Amino acid sequence: QVQLVESGGGLVQAGGSLRLSCAGSGSTFSSYDMGWFRQAPGKERECVAAIRWSGKITYYTDSVKGRFTISRDNAKNMVYLQMNSLKPEDTAVYYCAGVYRPVYELNWYRVSSFEYWGQGTQVTVSS
Repeated sequence: QVQLVESGGGLVQAGGSLRLSCAGSGSTFSSYDMGWFRQAPGKERECVAAIRWSGKITYYTDSVKGRFTISRDNAKNMVYLQMNSLKPEDTAVYYCAGVYRPVYELNWYRVSSFEYWGQGTQVTVSS
């Protein structure tokens, strides 16, 4: 089991940047696929970006490609989401999530496949 704590959210103007951090506990963190998800009011939770346990495979939803970058530091049990060129439509609660998944599976980044979740951090982008 892993516990996840997000930080780095806040209020930023359109075009600005934020870096979200997710701190994980447990010695098996390096074996977990990790992802950043977001949920805006009245909308379903979606995967923004995800990274396999090895760090070699990543996923980005189309709306953030070229603007957001996910990374991980397994030695520090950390996952990051660098968000640049932020837009008002990026406003949401952002969640970090993880799952132990040593074997690749199709659509590995889907919301329902992640087991452990942080409490979320609010990101608000003003126009």
